[in-house]
Amino acid sequence: MVDLVKQKSYDLPDLVQVVKILRGPGGCQWDAAQTHQSIRRNFLEEAYEVAEAIDEGSVDHLKEELGDVLLQVVFHASIEEDAGRFNLDDVADGVCKKLIYRHPHVFGDVTVHSTGEILSNWEELKKQEKGHATQADAVDAVARSLPSLWRAEKVQKKAAKVGFDWPDLSGAMDKLSEEVHELQDAVNGRGDPTEELGDLLFAAVNVARFLSADPEDTLQAACDKFAARFRRVEQQVLASGRKMEQLSVEELERIWDQVKHAPTKA
Repeated sequence: MVDLVKQKSYDLPDLVQVVKILRGPGGCQWDAAQTHQSIRRNFLEEAYEVAEAIDEGSVDHLKEELGDVLLQVVFHASIEEDAGRFNLDDVADGVCKKLIYRHPHVFGDVTVHSTGEILSNWEELKKQEKGHATQADAVDAVARSLPSLWRAEKVQKKAAKVGFDWPDLSGAMDKLSEEVHELQDAVNGRGDPTEELGDLLFAAVNVARFLSADPEDTLQAACDKFAARFRRVEQQVLASGRKMEQLSVEELERIWDQVKHAPTKA
C-alpha cells in the first residue's frame, strides 16, 4: 500500500491492485459493498462521458474518461474474481480470441477485397459464434439495454440483411405518414396511443437510417436547437419586463416563430 502511494506513475497492474485493496479487508466499505447491479448505471454514465469527450475533441478529457471506464471494467472483473468465476485476464483472453476469430483475413487465410466483405464476414462469424440459427435470432439478440433509438436502428439493419426492408426512402416516408395517421386515430379513441406512438418513433428511425443519419445524434441536435430557441424566447419575454408564465400559449408561439425565422448570427 505504501509503495503504491509513493509511485510517480501507475500502469494497469497497479490499477488492478488498487481496486483489490479498496475492495479487500481494511479497504473502503463502500467499494466492498458494491455489486454488478449497484454500479450498472455508473458504467453507462461513464461510457456516455467518453462519448462527450470525443465530441469535445479534448484529448485530456478523453484520457480521463477512458480511465473511468477502465476502472469500471476492472471493478466488475474484481467482483467476479472474488466469487471465483473469472478475472481480468479471462476477460482479455475472451476478447483476444473473439478478435482473432472474427478477423480471418488478418489471422487466417481468408482473402477480402473491401470493407463491405469484412463486415459481412464479421456478421456471419458472429452468428455462428452466438449460435444464431435464423435472422430472427440475430434480431432478438440486439441488446435491450441500448438506447431505444439505437436499438431500433440495429433491429432494422438486422432485418434488412435478409431483404426485409423498403427499397428506398419513399417507402420509409410513406410508412412514417401512415403511422402519423394511426396515432391520430388512436388519440381519437380508435386504438392504443402509446403503442401507436412507439410505431411512429420506430418508423422515424427507419427514415433516419435511409438518410444515413444517426437517430440518436439527430434527436440530440433537435434537443440542442430547441434549448437554444427556448433561451432566446425567454430572453425576449424577460426583456419586455414579463415572465414566461404570464404570457398565453398564443403569445409564446408568436415569439417562438419570430425567433425561429430570425437570421442567425455569423
